[in-house]
Amino acid sequence: MSDKRKLMIVEDDVGLQRQLRWNFEDYDVHIASNREEAAQCLDSENPPVVTVDLGLPPDADGATEGLATVEHILSEKPNAKVIVVTGNEEREHALKAISLGAYDFYQKPINADILGLIIQRAFHLYDMEEENRRLAKSDRGSALQGIVTASSEMLRVCRMIEKVAPSEVSVLLLGESGTGKEILARSLHDLSQRADGPFIAINCAAIPENLLESELFGHEKGAFTGAVKQTLGKIELANNGTLFLDEIGDLALPLQVKLLRFLQQRVVERVGGRTEIPVDVRVVCATHQDLEAQIADGRFREDLFYRLTELVIKIPPLRERHGDAVLLARHFLTKFNEEQNRKVQNISDSALRALDAHQWPGNVRELENRMKRAVVMAENNRIEIEDLDLEVAEGDCEPLNLKKVREIAEMRALQRALSQANGNISQAAKLLGVSRPTLYDLLKQHEVKV
Repeated sequence: MSDKRKLMIVEDDVGLQRQLRWNFEDYDVHIASNREEAAQCLDSENPPVVTVDLGLPPDADGATEGLATVEHILSEKPNAKVIVVTGNEEREHALKAISLGAYDFYQKPINADILGLIIQRAFHLYDMEEENRRLAKSDRGSALQGIVTASSEMLRVCRMIEKVAPSEVSVLLLGESGTGKEILARSLHDLSQRADGPFIAINCAAIPENLLESELFGHEKGAFTGAVKQTLGKIELANNGTLFLDEIGDLALPLQVKLLRFLQQRVVERVGGRTEIPVDVRVVCATHQDLEAQIADGRFREDLFYRLTELVIKIPPLRERHGDAVLLARHFLTKFNEEQNRKVQNISDSALRALDAHQWPGNVRELENRMKRAVVMAENNRIEIEDLDLEVAEGDCEPLNLKKVREIAEMRALQRALSQANGNISQAAKLLGVSRPTLYDLLKQHEVKV
């Protein structure tokens, strides 16, 4: 029994208990007949998935006891997936249970196959969320802290970071805004021999040009109006550590010259100073711009480019990290529940499809902001598509069901072939690689008119 998944069934009908135990013999089934037994089983067995008949004694003809049982289960085990079972005339009770945080509902009479699919999906979602929580917890002590991914594209980037971090080569992180360039830069630092030294970050695009030189190189007292004391620059502050120059593509040409001189000689001279100060620092840069195009336009120095790009790591945008939007959404759900003191327990199927379909022009930063908003705005303990404030065009949310995927693909292929053949059946059949009778069958099946 220890190898089977634990499933608790809260049902007072003895005959139905026997039927459900037999139907779900692949699970380690635990039966409870009332709220008290359900509470005891919850404490002793900690089942990931629970089905609850809302018509429990002493209110077998109502739903108050069943709803109270659901509320107790979710208050004690908020990560459990609760599936409520109701009669045909009790849809409003099922919706009430959903508002309390239940995962799904199913109406009697019970079809074991359909209920089994709902239970199977609940276990799958529970496992995904548990894995995400495990990863989030392990990330807190990880050098690649903050990186939540399952995509091969991003995992390849992580492996490159791990390989190059112990070396002293200069690294350029190339990626769109919001893809996590600073997190990866910090990982390079944390995995390096300089991990005990400072990590100093500066955004070259966020500071006016006339102030950026002083920020980078520091200044002496009296160097300019307002310079009332000696101030060390970011480069000096990063001594024996890592200097992260974000948006290096926005650095003005005069400062590019000074930065190049520092990289060549490894000394800095403060604004208004006359003394050369040696600095031992590793430089990591990042940009979303095409530096080679800027070189061609005369806006970026070629010699500086080669100094900064001993290794270039391209970070994929979120839209190319297949499956990561949903994984990150669950990660942020946990994070913002803690930060905002909320107990939002899951994300609706329609919201998950919208998350997966959205193109995320703002990448992970945009997703993080939308999930924070959703956690704050969510009602009924579940994030709905409206809480994300996403505009999803009809047809954007592609199904995962393979039968439906094939049907959609066939329909699109038929339409494209007919369009290219200008409605000619023989030509369309040739394009599709099928016979005319087969094509007619497909047209009839998909209700496509010629």
